[in-house]
Amino acid sequence: MWDSVFRDFRPGLTSSEADLARAEAELGFPLPQSYRSFAKECGAGRIGGHLRIFTPVPVAAADLSARAHLISHGVALALDGLRDGDSDEPHRFTIEGDADAELMERACFFGQTERGDFLFFDVTPGFPEYDIWVLCADLETVHFGGADLSAFLRGLQGLEIVHILGEGEGPLPATFAGDDAAALEQLGAAAS
Repeated sequence: MWDSVFRDFRPGLTSSEADLARAEAELGFPLPQSYRSFAKECGAGRIGGHLRIFTPVPVAAADLSARAHLISHGVALALDGLRDGDSDEPHRFTIEGDADAELMERACFFGQTERGDFLFFDVTPGFPEYDIWVLCADLETVHFGGADLSAFLRGLQGLEIVHILGEGEGPLPATFAGDDAAALEQLGAAAS
C-alpha cells in the first residue's frame, strides 16, 4: 500500500507485532490500522525530507511511546510558560473546523515536522482510525490533517498541505527515506 503513497520508497527500521503491542500497552489505547500498517511496512524515517513519524522501535529517539510522552510534557511546559502569571485561565487553542473543546486532552503526539509542528491522533475510543491533527509550532493553531494516515500523507503531497500545515508550505515530495537502527542512534546522540 505505502509504495502507492511514496514514489521513492526506502523502508527503515520497522515495528514488529510485539513492538506495536508494547506501545499500545504503554499508551493505553489501540493504535489505528493505517498507522500500524505504516509502522510495519515503512518504519522509522523521514517523509518528503520534512516530516518524521515516530514508530514503536527499540531506539528512544524515534520510539512512539517515548516521543509521545516527551512531546506532551514539552508542550505542557511551554504552555505553562505562555500562561499569564496571574491567570487561572487555560491556554486557548485556535482549532479549525468543528472539533470539540476536549480535542487537545485526547491528543497523542506521533510525529514532528522540521519547523516544529507536532502531529497527533485524536484518540477517540471505539473507532478503528483516529483523526489526525497538527499543532503548529506556535502552540496555538491546530489544523485538521486527515481521517487516517494515508489520507494525511497524500494531502501533504498536494495543495491540501496549505490547509494542513498552513501558509508558506508547498507540497512535499512523495518520498520516504527510512532510517536503520544505527542512523536512529546517531539521531538520538545528536539530540542529546
